[in-house]
Amino acid sequence: MSELKVAVLGIDHRHIFGMLAGMLDAGCVCTGWWTEGEPGTLDGFSKRFADLPRVADRAQLLADPDVDLVLIADIPARRAALAIEAMQAGKDVMTDKPGCTTAAQLQQLRDVVAQTGRIWSIDFSERFEVPCVARAAQLVAEGAIGRVVQTMGVGPHRLNLPSRPDWFFKRDQYGGVLCDIASHQIDQFLYFTQSTDAQIVSSSVGNFANPQHPELEDFGEILLRSDNAQGYIRVDWYTPDALPNWGDGRLTLLGTEGTIELRKYVDVATREGTDHLFLVNGDRCEYIDASSEPLSYFAALAHDVRNRTETAMSQQHCFTVMDLALQAQQKAQRRGNLTGAV
Repeated sequence: MSELKVAVLGIDHRHIFGMLAGMLDAGCVCTGWWTEGEPGTLDGFSKRFADLPRVADRAQLLADPDVDLVLIADIPARRAALAIEAMQAGKDVMTDKPGCTTAAQLQQLRDVVAQTGRIWSIDFSERFEVPCVARAAQLVAEGAIGRVVQTMGVGPHRLNLPSRPDWFFKRDQYGGVLCDIASHQIDQFLYFTQSTDAQIVSSSVGNFANPQHPELEDFGEILLRSDNAQGYIRVDWYTPDALPNWGDGRLTLLGTEGTIELRKYVDVATREGTDHLFLVNGDRCEYIDASSEPLSYFAALAHDVRNRTETAMSQQHCFTVMDLALQAQQKAQRRGNLTGAV
């Protein structure tokens, strides 16, 4: 089997580290990378992937017939245009979340996927790069908690204010907190409840702690519902300094016969490490260390690129997640110190 070759367009978000490492671990070869200017990630990326060449013109990578897959982690507002450019050049695409920031961009992406037959995939890292989520999926598939009828997902993040680039504070550049962070939790809601679509019942965004940056949404929440399940999502930029990592992300799955709680990145003041899973059902009440559970997204995407399948994630699922995130963002009530364009 021939090696898959990947190229990188844009390294403005640190998620590109996991995206590229995941594809290299899956046996791919990176032919080179391009980024505009000198983003804050540049030194770290150049050191970690020191053997990979940087090219001055992205057209060089897109014109290379050997490149199969393009990885994109540019500024959020620019990702859709780069993905379209790559697909029109005959490449499949994996992009960081959010995959787009406007409904018009999403429609253009739908059109280009239909026209070209290329794959447009989003690395929802809070599912695809978290071992305890993979273990929870296995337990749900085994029927450990019955049918999942509700999810509660929280995505707190550390602001790290001094290190943030200018685009982070511009609503039209980052897309809004629900479009951005909450796309993770929407993905998990659809996945675990086996829902193909959902309704945004209510949503809100706010700026309660950063009046000096009035376009920054530092809080957001969504209530959503599908034909067979309900979901609640809260995201924020309020992680306190004493927490030993960037955020205490959690997911709770309510099933008809039990519950699963995931403390993905930290178990506050108790167990060390990551990927803590708590299972309660009719005959089990236990803690599971799920940190060694294998991950499958990157290898599955490589398989899909080779075989034109949809084992990593269906194309429709990817579209639906971003559609719902954009709907939630557009409908959101605005609170606190927010100003600027909606």
